[in-house]
Amino acid sequence: MTTKLDIVQIRQDFPILSQTVHGKPLVYFDNAATSQKPLQVINALTDYYTGYNSNVHRGVHFLADKATTAFEESREAARRFINAASLEEVVITKGTTEGINLVASSYGRKFIKEGDEIIISTLEHHANIVPWQMLCEQTGAKLRIIPINEQGELLMDEYEKMLNPRTKFVSVVYVSNALGTINPVKEMIKMARKVGALVLIDGAQAVSHLDTDVQDLDCDFFVFSAHKVYGTTGIGILYGKKEILESMPPFLGGGEMIKEVSFEKTTYNSLPYKFEAGTPNIADVVALKYAIGYVEKLGKANIAQHEHELLTYATEKMQEIPKLTIIGTAKEKVGVISFVAEGVHHFDLGMMLDANGIAVRTGTHCTMPLMSRFGISGTARASFAVYNTKEEVDIFVRELAKAIQMMS
Repeated sequence: MTTKLDIVQIRQDFPILSQTVHGKPLVYFDNAATSQKPLQVINALTDYYTGYNSNVHRGVHFLADKATTAFEESREAARRFINAASLEEVVITKGTTEGINLVASSYGRKFIKEGDEIIISTLEHHANIVPWQMLCEQTGAKLRIIPINEQGELLMDEYEKMLNPRTKFVSVVYVSNALGTINPVKEMIKMARKVGALVLIDGAQAVSHLDTDVQDLDCDFFVFSAHKVYGTTGIGILYGKKEILESMPPFLGGGEMIKEVSFEKTTYNSLPYKFEAGTPNIADVVALKYAIGYVEKLGKANIAQHEHELLTYATEKMQEIPKLTIIGTAKEKVGVISFVAEGVHHFDLGMMLDANGIAVRTGTHCTMPLMSRFGISGTARASFAVYNTKEEVDIFVRELAKAIQMMS
C-alpha cells in the first residue's frame, strides 16, 4: 500500500530547487545524471567537517573514533538498503564505474581465460562495456551482446541462445539510464545459473526507484552510486557474495587493505577492507546514511508511484507534440524519457530548454552503441525524481513544443 507524498513539503528539503535560471524558475529534469541533495545530506557534510573531521579505522583519539563509527554506520545503512547478508559483503568504492572495474580487474584477471565468454547487453552504459572489452583484450575472452527490440527491451530468447558452457560472466544493467527500461534481471540471473555463470547487476539507475534485495535476486555482484539516490558524488557501493570476494585478489595496494607488510611479503586485510586501499572519501560516505534514510523515510514505493505518475503524464503530453519521437517505449520503465525531434539537433533542444530554466540531458548518455542501434547521434532526455511536479511537466512540454516549432 502506498501513501500520497506531500511534494510541496519535500521540495523544501532541496534548497537548490528554489533558484531561478535565466530569470525562470528552475525545472530540474536531469535526475538520471545526478539527483539533487536534501538538506539532511548537505548538513551531514557540514557536521563532519566542523565536528569530527578525522581519518578512519586507524586512530585511537576521540575524533577518529567518531568518524569511524559514522563511516561504518553508512556501510550498515547500505547493507540494509540492498539486503546484503553481512557487512563483509559491502565494499565502499568511488562509484558504479569503479565497482565494475574492480570486479573486471580482480575477478576477471584471475578467473576469466582465453575462449571464455562474457555477456553484456545493448543497453549498457560505457562503464559496463569498456572494462569488459579491456578484460577480453587482456585474456582472449569473447564479449557477446544481447540485442534489443524497437521498444528498447532485451530479446530474452536471444539471451537464452547465447548462454552456453563457455559463458563465465554476465554483466547487465538493471535499469537503462538512456531509455528507462527495467530489465528482468532476476529471470536473467536464474538463466545464467543453468550454465554456471556469475552475474553482476549495474544498479545505478535502479536503487532510487525499485526495491532491491540482492539475496532475493541471487546476483553475485551489485553496484550503485550514491549520487543517483540523493547522496553525494564520488562514492558508491559494491556488493559481492562473501565467498567470491574472498577468492579475489586486491584491486589496489596501499594502506588499509593490508594486515602486515614487510619487504619480503604482504598479507592482506579481511573483507571488506581488502578492497578499500587508501584514505576514503569519508565525509561523503558519512552522508550516504542520510541519503538512504531520506529515501526510506519517504518510502521507495511512494516515490516510485509519484515518479510513475509523472512518467505517464509527461509521456501522454509529449506524444501530442508534432515531429517529436520518444526513443524507448518499454512496457516496464522508470521515469526517464529520451526523445528526438525531426529536423532539430538534440543539443539545440537542450539549449532552448535551458534558456527557459529547464535542465535536461543531451547527447549519447554514455551509451554510444545504443544510440547506433537506433540510428541516431543522440537524444534529449528528461528524467524525474521525487521532488518534480506535474506543473513542471506542463512547463517543460509547453517550452519543448515551442522550441521544436521554432527550429524545425
